[in-house]
Amino acid sequence: MAVQLDRIVPLGRSFREYQLMFNLTEADLAGRVLDCGGGPASFTAEAIALGYSVDAVDPLYEYAGEQIEQRFWATVEDVMAQIDATPDDWVWTVHTDSRALRRQRIEVMGRFLKDYRVGDRYITAALPNLPFADSRYTLALCSHLLFLYSDLLSLEFHLASLQELCRVAEEVRVFPLVTLAAQPSPYVAAVCQALGDRGLMTQIQSVGYELQKGGNQMLRIFRCGANHPA
Repeated sequence: MAVQLDRIVPLGRSFREYQLMFNLTEADLAGRVLDCGGGPASFTAEAIALGYSVDAVDPLYEYAGEQIEQRFWATVEDVMAQIDATPDDWVWTVHTDSRALRRQRIEVMGRFLKDYRVGDRYITAALPNLPFADSRYTLALCSHLLFLYSDLLSLEFHLASLQELCRVAEEVRVFPLVTLAAQPSPYVAAVCQALGDRGLMTQIQSVGYELQKGGNQMLRIFRCGANHPA
């Protein structure tokens, strides 16, 4: 699925943010990990530098690094202005304020671009169709895509995408479970029910990351019979 760069806000998250968003442990990262829809996150670059095996997939990767960087600078100030205009919607624990968040997003973009220009681990593709073999990954992560855009992406898209992620990975984790309006996604309960009907197990867990107020939970999805913590 092609994407129009002028409709994207390319903000990425760091390795530390991924650890907090997804409750990641060293054991979680010991296998093959897929970052699906991570955009310009520095998670993959930082994880590779630490010796982990990570691939990233996003339709954004059809564009050159220079184009992504230009779009970042074209949008970041507007995003920060929107955050400053809605102070009641944000929790300043991981980040101290919008200025600190802006500095961190710039650092993340720099780490991403350095790796993106030399790495072959950034794969151009989009949900709900991924170009990977069954069970290629032990863990798939999906940050700030599913559920966040519930007003734009249908329930059917969510179900197809999550089933595809479960096809290519033994476990799937999705964060956050709120929409852009910081409201609980109306799709979470229906998704859990439908996946359960298809023989998959779901858990909603609290995490140590909250930037959007109320956005401190993730969804974990397992195949029945798989080993996983309670």
